[in-house]
Amino acid sequence: MNKQGINTIIVDDSKSIRVVLEAILNQLGVSNIAHCSTGTEALAMINGRPDYYQLLFVDLNMPEMDGMELIRHLGNQNFKGSIVIISGMEIRVINLASEIARQNKVHLLGNIVKPISAHELQHTLTKFHYFNEHIGKSQIPLSKTELELAISEQRIIPYYQPKIDSHTNQVHSIEVLARIDNPGHGDSILPVRFIKCAEDNNLIDEVTFQLLAKSITDYKEMRACFGSSLTLAFNLSPLQLDDLETPEKLDTLFSQHDISPKQVVIEVTEEWALQSSNQLETLNRLRMKEYGVSLDDFGTGFTNVTQLRNLPFSEIKIDRSFITDIHQDHFSQVIVNTLVDITKKYSYELVAEGIETHEEYQYLKSLNTRILLQGYLISKPKPKNELIRWFHNWKKISDTEMKNETDTAPIKSKH
Repeated sequence: MNKQGINTIIVDDSKSIRVVLEAILNQLGVSNIAHCSTGTEALAMINGRPDYYQLLFVDLNMPEMDGMELIRHLGNQNFKGSIVIISGMEIRVINLASEIARQNKVHLLGNIVKPISAHELQHTLTKFHYFNEHIGKSQIPLSKTELELAISEQRIIPYYQPKIDSHTNQVHSIEVLARIDNPGHGDSILPVRFIKCAEDNNLIDEVTFQLLAKSITDYKEMRACFGSSLTLAFNLSPLQLDDLETPEKLDTLFSQHDISPKQVVIEVTEEWALQSSNQLETLNRLRMKEYGVSLDDFGTGFTNVTQLRNLPFSEIKIDRSFITDIHQDHFSQVIVNTLVDITKKYSYELVAEGIETHEEYQYLKSLNTRILLQGYLISKPKPKNELIRWFHNWKKISDTEMKNETDTAPIKSKH
C-alpha cells in the first residue's frame, strides 16, 4: 500500500503530541493526516466520511469523550479502519483495551507508549500493511472464462508451506496453498487473483477438490519423507462453510484414499468463520468427524479471546501482524501470551504465522510452551519436490541447532 494514501487521523488533547506524531509520520511517508483534540471532534469527522479514514491514533485520557468511549462509538458505526492507542499502559490495561476493542468490533492494531519514537511508528505501519493484505489487493483478477479454462486443463496446483514444532524442530504439518500453473508466463498465479472469481461463479468446489486430489497424492510421498504423523492442512471458503454437505464431500474424498480425518486440518479465516448458523453447524460437524479445524488469521476479525473456550477449534493461527517484531512489541506479546495460556488449558494447537526474522523466531522458540512456527524465514510455499529438497537442508540445520541447545543446557542434579 502506498503510505501517502493512508488516510490518518490523530486524536489527542495535547497539541504538542499531535505535532510530533504528524512530523514523524511525514518522515515515514504518510502525508494525509487530520488532527482532533477530542473524541467528539474525531467522531464528527469520521461520521462525515465513514469509509475515508484507515488509520486512527487515539489517546485514552481526553476531555469530553475519552478514547474508550470513542472506540465504542466507532464499533457501533462499523468503523473499518485500524486503531492505535498512544498512551502508556500497564499489561492489564492493554489486555482490557484489546478485549473492549474486539467486543466493539473494531481492529486494535497496537499500543505506542509516549514519548513516541520513529521506530515504533515504522513498526506500526508495517503491521498496518500486513493487516490490510486481508482487505484488498491490487492484482488483476482472472475472468470466469480464464478460471474455467484453468480448471478444465487441470492447472490448479498445490504449493506447500510447513509448520514446525518449536520444541523438536520437526515438520508437524503442511499447509496446502492453491496456485494456478501459468506455463510460459513465469510465476504461478496466486489465490488473490482467482478465489473471489471462483466464489462468485460457483466454481470454488471445483478449485478446492482439484487441489485436494493432487495434494493427497503428494501427501503420501511427503509422509514417507517427513514422518507418519504429518498432517495436511488446507483452507475452506466461507461459501463452503455455508454448505451443510461439505463435511460429507470431504469424507467421501479422504475415505477413498484411506486418509483419516485426524490427519487433516481445515483452516477457516476468523473474519468469516462465525457469520452464520450454517457455518457454525459445519464447523461442529467437522469436529464431530474428528477433522482438525484451525481458526486462521486470528486478530484480523473480532473473536473475543474468551470466546475461544466455547468454539469448536483445535488450532489457532495468530495473524502475522502480531508476529512482526514480537520480540520488541509489548502489545503483541500480551496477545500471544494470553493465547498461550488458553491453548495450554484447552489443548489447542497454537501457530505463529508470518515469521520473517531470526529475532521473531528466537522469541517464539523461547516461550515456555510448544507452538507451531510458520513463515518465510523457515520456508516459502513450494511445490512438493522443492519442499522435499528444502526438508533435507532444514534437517541438517535443525540437527545442529538441537545439538547446540543440548550442549549448552545446564546439567541437572541427580539428587
